Amino acid sequence: MKSIKVGVYGGTGYSGWALIQLLLAHPEVAIQFVTSERLAGKDLSEAWPLAPKIPLQSALKVDLQQVDCVFLCLPHTHSAKIAANAKKAGLFVIDLSADLRLNNPEDYQYWYKVPHAAPDLLPVVYGLPEHYREQIKEAKLVANPGCYATAILLGLLPLAKAELLAENMPIVVDAKSGTTGAGRNPKQNILFSEVTGNFSPYKIGRVHPHIGEIEQQLAANGVKKGNLIFSPHLLPVDRGILAAIYATVKNAQQAVTAIQQSYTSEPFINVLPEGEFATLAHVVRTPNAVLSLTPAGENHLIIMVAIDNLLKGAASQAVQNFNLLFGFDETTALLNAAQRAGA
Repeated sequence: MKSIKVGVYGGTGYSGWALIQLLLAHPEVAIQFVTSERLAGKDLSEAWPLAPKIPLQSALKVDLQQVDCVFLCLPHTHSAKIAANAKKAGLFVIDLSADLRLNNPEDYQYWYKVPHAAPDLLPVVYGLPEHYREQIKEAKLVANPGCYATAILLGLLPLAKAELLAENMPIVVDAKSGTTGAGRNPKQNILFSEVTGNFSPYKIGRVHPHIGEIEQQLAANGVKKGNLIFSPHLLPVDRGILAAIYATVKNAQQAVTAIQQSYTSEPFINVLPEGEFATLAHVVRTPNAVLSLTPAGENHLIIMVAIDNLLKGAASQAVQNFNLLFGFDETTALLNAAQRAGA
């Protein structure tokens, strides 16, 4: 009998369906419910033709007593109250939205332009396993990082921890994402006819809300806030993130060594040999992150990070966190994830 009963809020979006595919293959997981407000009363197969016939329920009607853990694959501002109810019921919570990522409600309101719906929940453990593994193991609530934040922090946190980032110097990130990063609700700018043959920036400078969580994690390791310049772009592909990080460092070769040593034993992180470059083809439809490191002089390092925004940037990272919470091998249900992610 499968030991851990879980519920998934928001199973009809891209990250929700990617998560469900991983959970269906997990030997210790039984999915007890999946929610969808738009399709409540119908089956998951009506949203995803390859899905099994899992009945969809309204979030208001689910019985929290039947599960041990919930995954919240909901839009930002929709998760916090559900997380509070789940915590009150004694459940483990893994939130894939932004509602629990920032440590205080003031920062949340600054970046998301609305008051936080459950400020008493904050702060919550940040679910980047490669850097907060031991904290995750002891948590009840975990904030799954944003997709861009995952890629950027994998590149920068080793340097922050080693105190190798030059003080008061800008960190420039030029990142590209596939269209699934914008969600499944129809929007003109992600229609096929708008995207194909095009390549466009959006929310450039210091506007994108993922800056808040990135700077929060860097600040916890001694890096002053306010120096991150972030320019995201929309690629004419369905999935994947490629982030180019331009960092001024105290010593480029020491920075390379620090990143390499940080990920030597990590099952889902691959630092490429010198002269090779991270690409989307390395990672799409896998739970992996691939980094390439290029010194550009004694004090400058170009870090390329590639991830799948729906897997390492969302669903597979959530399962990684789930495995840590419940004491399973961290790679459970993930090593063959490419076959279950539409490859």
